[in-house]
Amino acid sequence: MQTISINDISGEKFPSGRHTRVFIGAHSKLQAENFVSGFVIIEPNGSVPLHDHEQEEVYYILKGKGEMTVEAETQVLDGVSAVYIPPNTKHTLKNIGSEELHMLFVYSPAGIVSHWHEEREGHLK
Repeated sequence: MQTISINDISGEKFPSGRHTRVFIGAHSKLQAENFVSGFVIIEPNGSVPLHDHEQEEVYYILKGKGEMTVEAETQVLDGVSAVYIPPNTKHTLKNIGSEELHMLFVYSPAGIVSHWHEEREGHLK
């Protein structure tokens, strides 16, 4: 059995005010052939910047209040909610609450989405 604890994952803090920890895939010690999964904490006023990628994805809002935009549609979501994001679809999630927003994500196919590098380099805000 392969297991991992969130306490064992340092993750990465991004300039947009989010801390991402990958459970499965990317640079995690646990790998899957077909998907990547992780946990994100978004600070108040922080976000996952507007981006798109070839993978289909699901965001699970576990705690907090966020404004989710997928293409031209925007909705306010709170815990526990899920949103499906089709491939090559622009999307963003902003924490509009006064507390941290906790979110799980799963995307497929596996790999590292390009927006992580773009955000590190300051191309996404």
